[in-house]
Amino acid sequence: MHMPRLYSFLAAILCSIFVSSAWAERTTEDDEKLINDPRVQHRSYVFEPTGETLPYAVFVPSTYQAGSASPLVIALHGLGRTYDWLMGYEGFLDYAEATGVIVATPLGYTRRGWYGSRATPDPMDAAYSEADVMAVLAMMREEFSVDENRIYLYGHSMGGAGTYHIATKNPYVFAALAVAAPAPLHDLAPDGLAAIRHIPTLVLQGTADDAVPVDMTRRWVREMQAIGMPHVYVEIEGADHSLFISQNRENMRKVISFFDIVRKHYPPAH
Repeated sequence: MHMPRLYSFLAAILCSIFVSSAWAERTTEDDEKLINDPRVQHRSYVFEPTGETLPYAVFVPSTYQAGSASPLVIALHGLGRTYDWLMGYEGFLDYAEATGVIVATPLGYTRRGWYGSRATPDPMDAAYSEADVMAVLAMMREEFSVDENRIYLYGHSMGGAGTYHIATKNPYVFAALAVAAPAPLHDLAPDGLAAIRHIPTLVLQGTADDAVPVDMTRRWVREMQAIGMPHVYVEIEGADHSLFISQNRENMRKVISFFDIVRKHYPPAH
């Protein structure tokens, strides 16, 4: 979708959901970057719904060639983390380089926007958080030669909740999903997975996670099983909420390896 059409589409959605024309005041903390890796491009763009400048980060493998379709991973950070946070996960960029994967990490408007997956103190934050992700995705598709059958969505914690949510809102965009310790609302039923029952999904969860109870993730996995949703569930005994993925190359490799073997296997539109 071209950028002008994208923004018109997003504006229409936002106006139909919210009546307030004001947006929440962002802080300088929202735009902070922490990853000092020369492979990471720290960028920004003007977010048309508000006119604000939002940051995002991009990794382009050295083997990338314009005109040759490349896989793309959109990666969503956890609550309170910086927009480039996932770029620092152990092995993430190494494996992306080895498999020729482009990676983009949006901010999600603020560091606590939840990507539209749950209500925020200012309701506009949730809507803008989701819109920011889709705007970055659109820019990646316009700038790079992206393989439309190999666009993937990955998220950790809050980003996992956002992955479920954004996929259900865009069920024919992503070839596969991956979530690590996903954090949807505790009282949210996983019924919405029916909209994405055709999308292969990798779920990683630690049994010693004190932020996302393992029983909640098991509940969502049971729903995947019940509706025949293709999935791989990796439950890691004694693993915590964060370090089991951010500081564990082997578990990070599972995400990239999963994406490396899955292609879109359904029509582009329903």
